[in-house]
Amino acid sequence: MKACKYLIVTIFVSGLYACHKKGLEYDASGIFETTEVIVSAQANGEILRLGIQEGDLLEANQPVGLIDTTQLYLQKKQLQASISSVQNRKTTPSTQIASLQQQIETQHTEQRRYENLIALNAANQKQVDDINAQIQLLEKELAAQYETIRNNNSSLTDESLSLEAQIAQAEDQIRKSIITAPSRGTVLAKYAELGELASQGRALFKLADIEIMYLRAYITSSQLTSLKIGETVQVYADMGESQRREYTGRITWVSDKAEFTPKTIQTRDERANLVYAVKIEVQNDGYIKKGMYGEVKF
Repeated sequence: MKACKYLIVTIFVSGLYACHKKGLEYDASGIFETTEVIVSAQANGEILRLGIQEGDLLEANQPVGLIDTTQLYLQKKQLQASISSVQNRKTTPSTQIASLQQQIETQHTEQRRYENLIALNAANQKQVDDINAQIQLLEKELAAQYETIRNNNSSLTDESLSLEAQIAQAEDQIRKSIITAPSRGTVLAKYAELGELASQGRALFKLADIEIMYLRAYITSSQLTSLKIGETVQVYADMGESQRREYTGRITWVSDKAEFTPKTIQTRDERANLVYAVKIEVQNDGYIKKGMYGEVKF
């Protein structure tokens, strides 16, 4: 009699479970994923600080580490000293041409004096002509001197600009030696430790925004025509042991190319060989994990 009662209860529970499953019939299934970013080193040198652990929540642009900048700092100081040296080599025109200007002024004084003497028949025209020729010669020398100074200063200015550009490059490398989080997210993996040598392009840690998850589900061609981007759908996260959590999702992407049904994915139409991928955005409450199985009902 007890065995009979046990059998009746078992059948009743199984029936409830079957009804529960039937009530959660889904239109597509897939795997939850998130947008991941691998943060790499942008400078070369020893890692002096990397204060993160797997599971840490980082904010956008948050500094989390530092790569040694000693050589970059010394390079910058050397370049700054070179700029000072170049600036000191520049010539001020007034100090270089003062002598020529004085000679020209003296010749103009002589010119006026001899012109007065000619008016008094105390000098001849040749003496005035010689003075005029001397003035023209000095003025040409003055123009040439101006040109030489201008070309020299221009060349030194170009040299200074080149050094300033090198300083800007050094400063940029110093800024890039500060390891920062490019966006808000959780540290999924850490690939480097304090004291290790970093090189440009070496992966330091993996970051992902797990507050927004995406269910990559697969639909058949018959379902494709009834969906549109931005549409709200119901998403179920598989929590194991026949337990599910329900979420409201939004379709953010639909593939325009068909592909063969992945082996781990079930579709509503088991006869379908080709399916289309869709991505459904879901606000994570902390229970959804990357790689978890999920279902969607349109």
